[in-house]
Amino acid sequence: MGFLDTILFPLEWVVANIMVGWHWLFTALGMESDSGWAWSLSIVGLVVTIRIILIPLFVKQIKASRAMQVIAPELKAVQAKYKGKKDQASREAMSRETMELYSKHKTNPFASCLPILVQAPIFFALFRVLNYRIRPADEANPIGLLTAELAGEAYDATIFGAQLSETFLRSEGASAKIVSAVLIIAMVATTFLTQRQLTQKNMPAAALEGPMAQQQKILMYALPFIFVITGPNFPVGVLIYWTTTNLWTMGQQFYVIRRNPTPGSEAEKQLKLRQAEKAKRKGLTIEGTGTDVTELEAPKSGGQRQQPKKNQPRSKRKNPPGQAPRAGSSEGGDEAAPSDDAGSTDDQPQK
Repeated sequence: MGFLDTILFPLEWVVANIMVGWHWLFTALGMESDSGWAWSLSIVGLVVTIRIILIPLFVKQIKASRAMQVIAPELKAVQAKYKGKKDQASREAMSRETMELYSKHKTNPFASCLPILVQAPIFFALFRVLNYRIRPADEANPIGLLTAELAGEAYDATIFGAQLSETFLRSEGASAKIVSAVLIIAMVATTFLTQRQLTQKNMPAAALEGPMAQQQKILMYALPFIFVITGPNFPVGVLIYWTTTNLWTMGQQFYVIRRNPTPGSEAEKQLKLRQAEKAKRKGLTIEGTGTDVTELEAPKSGGQRQQPKKNQPRSKRKNPPGQAPRAGSSEGGDEAAPSDDAGSTDDQPQK
């Protein structure tokens, strides 16, 4: 057993067992054990399980990203302060002030990469399970709950005619190439849209300029390009995993950005517009300019509702202020004429 095998073995064991667990669930629901859909959905279940476990890291990533966006103008000011100064003292001073900013805001550039860094070993573990564990039954390399029999079933299982272990480059039939190509396109598109959603919707105007913004733009185009190059070498099962995790990330980001956007971002402006429209439909007024909006019920008649006064004639109590009473409704035979001051609450009843 090589060094890489020793390092990845625990993760391979976890990945294989999670897949077998989901496979058992889908077969219990009526799917065939050797069905390609059962094993494909098991990979989707693996994504769901891993992403639920990573939710705390995702929250830290969001907080770190927002902190980096908030301090972007200050970082830019520090860089401008030492621009053109290449002596050792200036470089050390710039590094020191930059680290002080990170410490003050309790963030660093690497915190926003935590989910990706954690998922990378899982990605390689799944790659190895599909390539080296899932083989024909007589050649299988079982691990954990993934027995030789189950490994053989997974190896023979197909989705749209493509085996889960086949790749675009290492396949003979057209079905595997077509399925791989579609999944590669989906993986690249979801990777790009996820990055674009984060940079264009949830970054304040100040963070859209400077070195940080340039790095985000480079990342937005570089990652999809990398997958275009490496995607043809990925097994179909790995492509399913990566596309599914991208979709999960998009949905998670959409929810967070829509409900709790970064202050000063385009998403925050859209949130305030939605709150204003909602308040308008309900006849409410919005006070304050922050994201925590207090909604107060507005008077429907344009003023404060007049409370009936003691000893006030019944006709005046029943009729709205400023309207004449119905015929025959006055007491003692006297008509109650509308008063110019009927809407005022300062009038005192006559004794």
